[in-house]
Amino acid sequence: MVDRPGGGQQGDRDRRGRGLGRALTSALLELGTEVVGVDQPGTESLAGLRLISCDLTDQLAARRAIVEASERLGGLDALVGAAGIVDTVHRADRFPLEAFRADLEANLLTQFTAAQAAFPALSASGTSCVVFLSSVAGQDGLPGQASYAAAKAGILGLTRSLAAEWADQGIRVNAVAPGLFATPKVLGMPASARDRLVSAVPMRRVATLGEVVGAVLYLLSPAAGYTTGQALRLDGGAGLTRAGLYR
Repeated sequence: MVDRPGGGQQGDRDRRGRGLGRALTSALLELGTEVVGVDQPGTESLAGLRLISCDLTDQLAARRAIVEASERLGGLDALVGAAGIVDTVHRADRFPLEAFRADLEANLLTQFTAAQAAFPALSASGTSCVVFLSSVAGQDGLPGQASYAAAKAGILGLTRSLAAEWADQGIRVNAVAPGLFATPKVLGMPASARDRLVSAVPMRRVATLGEVVGAVLYLLSPAAGYTTGQALRLDGGAGLTRAGLYR
């Protein structure tokens, strides 16, 4: 997503989070932000959203789409990178290498390609920002989905590297790292599987879409003007050590 004082662009091929992409876009439009979405062909557009169809795993097409988005907006103040897939499940010892590579491309390389293509317009803005969608899987690991966890860990490294390199261009770069949140995929899980996952969350629930959207909006806002290179973790306390000496 890109945010211009009245301008925005969302680079987003988020199969995992169609619900998140839609909720975030809606929130930005309600705030009066101009938004240009970049999403895979066949994506249904929201009212008021200018949409560019593009498979972001095609690097040349992705670069053209980002440049076109910035031209439509007359500049670029923010980019939200939310592209990704979360469907591949294999034990690590039997993980097909081709599938692993494809997941890295969809979840990590697309984000770098979009940010690199957006850099000229972001640097021309003077006060701009990038927000990537990572995951607690990138910090904690995710059994059965080593490729996804590795890609999301890569997003965290990319966030800090770009933040360090681009700070002198007036570009802040941060990430949001959600745990379980209310995507259609999570809500569609068998109740037994979802309950098992939620039982490891001290708050005993998944995050709402609004809570994840709120974190992204904060990092896009002037309130986060002195924040860069950070990952805002939203996990309901799942990363906390709960053992203690109390009785």
